[in-house]
Amino acid sequence: MQTFSIVVFDGDGIGPEIMAPTLAILTQISEAATSYRLAFDHHPMGASHYAKTGEALPEASVEAARQSDAILLSAMGLPDIRYPDGTEITPQIDIRIALDLYAGVRPVRIVPGHPTPLAAPGPVDFVLIRESTEGLFHTKGTGEVTEDYAKETLKITRATSEKLFRFAFDLAAQRKASGRGSGKVTCVDKANVFRAFAYFRELFDAEAAKHPELAADHAYVDAMALWMVTRPGAFDVMVTENMFGDILSDLGAGLMGGLGLAPSADIGDDNAVFQPCHGTAPDIAGQGIANPLAMILSAAMMLDWLGVRAENAEIAADGARLREAVEAVLTEGAILTGDLGGKATTEEAAAAVAAQL
Repeated sequence: MQTFSIVVFDGDGIGPEIMAPTLAILTQISEAATSYRLAFDHHPMGASHYAKTGEALPEASVEAARQSDAILLSAMGLPDIRYPDGTEITPQIDIRIALDLYAGVRPVRIVPGHPTPLAAPGPVDFVLIRESTEGLFHTKGTGEVTEDYAKETLKITRATSEKLFRFAFDLAAQRKASGRGSGKVTCVDKANVFRAFAYFRELFDAEAAKHPELAADHAYVDAMALWMVTRPGAFDVMVTENMFGDILSDLGAGLMGGLGLAPSADIGDDNAVFQPCHGTAPDIAGQGIANPLAMILSAAMMLDWLGVRAENAEIAADGARLREAVEAVLTEGAILTGDLGGKATTEEAAAAVAAQL
């Protein structure tokens, strides 16, 4: 019997409201398992904690996360609580840097029932991998600002990019072996304009040469924004810089019907954070109507990652079961929250997933 320690950050705004039913579902799954258990350990982090203490991400919380088997993080930040320089509290970004979580994984999957704006989407199942520690986010909080100009610095390093591209090709190989992907990796950049992206592409090509069994190609980011809408079924794994990934991942969420259905993971060599892509929605906090599905899907990603990492087939299978349970709720369409066109409460939507399990 394996026991996995899960550090939990409940978040701000609607964060605690979507985390609670997610943990209840995970507990239900864990208690029925024969080979593992999940142990949850809550720690402080976020804008509300900053408002009380002047600290958004306590070092003790970082250390607990570092020692954990996985990290489950809910929506974080509040627009009215900011640092003295006017920027928002973003410990969810700070922890990526602190733990070197360089691979931001953003799956885009459309199943029957997804309220997609696409007229005829066909099968869509691809993964956007966003570098999460450098790129245009490199000087976050330290950019140069004068009366006459402001400057931020884009940074691409060999060490991080090589790890990122290995991760992308390994994921493509896993998806191909499982029958979920074609085994193609697309590098998304702006190499026709910026030397930094030409360098990024060179490093990608060097890694691609090590994987002759997989396909590799390139796309400029502006063209990819078009192709994600016009032919989203053509892609398997795409990998890009931090800011480009930040923008394209929201486009991917839009294809699925909104951020309420968009899970994510930020993965490094030793740690991984799993959280929904959406914000804290303070305008509906406390009303019990927030959509919990992105949080639950992020938990499913966590189970899958733990299963692969620990070579535990049962927990990986439970991750797939949980994802499929959410998809079944969407396909049936009877119990959906307001953002998806329904009238269900947070608890009712989560209960529908639990019932599918």
